Amino acid sequence: MRAVVVYESMYGNTHLIADAIGEGLAGSCEVAVVAVGDATPEVLETADLVVVGGPTHAHGMTREGTREAAVADARKPDRGLVLDADAEGEGLREWFDALPEMKVAAAAFDTRFDLAAALTGRASKGISKRLRRHGFDEIADPESFFVERGNTLEPGEADRARAWGGVLARSLAARSATTG
Repeated sequence: MRAVVVYESMYGNTHLIADAIGEGLAGSCEVAVVAVGDATPEVLETADLVVVGGPTHAHGMTREGTREAAVADARKPDRGLVLDADAEGEGLREWFDALPEMKVAAAAFDTRFDLAAALTGRASKGISKRLRRHGFDEIADPESFFVERGNTLEPGEADRARAWGGVLARSLAARSATTG
């Protein structure tokens, strides 16, 4: 089986979570972890599972304006923020706009502050909705992973992401066994 983990990341936390999910999948699948700008239809065409995640901005998925604000914040010398290598490209919204219909298994995740979703929003809900709209079959509920105010992952979140990757791998294997 082959899994592709697609991520959008501004300051690296979502990228770290995507890598950890990939590690959790690696015991059962061939895995590629790719930035959204590199997740072409050709990269996805042989996937049995596509896992998609991004940071939560302004209660949902990033927008051009929120990404520009994040880049501007990172350029302020007193902020101590470092942009992820692929942060300045297009985001998941634009990627979904260009994505063809796909009939494979999928799952959605996000990164956000550990507060009530009513206060923070959840990018994973929008990602999940777009996955279904594009014909993907979700094999897990959307998942959130938490970052601290100092722009680091909360303790244990990478381990939790690895474990979730393992859950996804087992779900994919069970799905494959029942569909033949």
